[in-house]
Amino acid sequence: MFERHQNKKLYFSEQDYTTRTYVVPLIEKHKKIIPDMEVLEIGCGEAGNLKPFVDLGCKCTGVDLNESKIAAGKEFFSDHPNKNNINLIVQNIYESGDTLTKRFDIIILRDTIEHIHDQEKFMHFVKRFLKDDGVFFISYPPWQMPFGGHQQICVNKLACKIPYYHLLPTFLYKAILKLFGESKNTIDDLLEIKATGISIERLRRIIKKENYGVKEEVFYFINPNYEVKFKLKPRLQSQIITSIPYIRNFFTTNCYYLLSN
Repeated sequence: MFERHQNKKLYFSEQDYTTRTYVVPLIEKHKKIIPDMEVLEIGCGEAGNLKPFVDLGCKCTGVDLNESKIAAGKEFFSDHPNKNNINLIVQNIYESGDTLTKRFDIIILRDTIEHIHDQEKFMHFVKRFLKDDGVFFISYPPWQMPFGGHQQICVNKLACKIPYYHLLPTFLYKAILKLFGESKNTIDDLLEIKATGISIERLRRIIKKENYGVKEEVFYFINPNYEVKFKLKPRLQSQIITSIPYIRNFFTTNCYYLLSN
């Protein structure tokens, strides 16, 4: 699992496949994607999620704080026939006043919101980039799900496969990670995710507070990304589990939202 997260080209391809197969069809149920549409991805990494949109002729912008990921993304798109349609930027989204001066038809936030501090502030701020008739796609793993702590990034073969232990009190979680021999950087990263993890109920409250419209909400028992990662067929969460607040967080591996202004 650790090797997968270090192989940027493989990760890029996985993002491309899942977005092409599951995200694009969801968006197109509500908004037809046509050439020259403006698409923004926040927390884009190597920008694999943007490739299906670039392929369709959209004008894409990706923003991320990680310089090495942006550099890799630029390399991956260097020979793409629509390479002039993508602009990848190393920047904090809150400091993008000089570079992001337009509004977008589609905004993508795929498996990123669970890493963002002060999600209320972010969801309020990002509205300025969305056109009046635009759509905003968000996906994320609920914090309480088996691997909501992202412990799959651990190097130790046991540490990356044990579910739910990220829910332990911080001092105990940290002690276990040290016992597994994880590096200080990995432990710090995992503790930061523990501080920013988000539940279904919390995101719903933020969406309501910021007056977003909800075009569609989809809960998955088996995350669509697991198809390419683990050869598992994606499976929707049962309606019974979906209807039970808080409990659903423990058994839902990913949530898809399509929002509007």
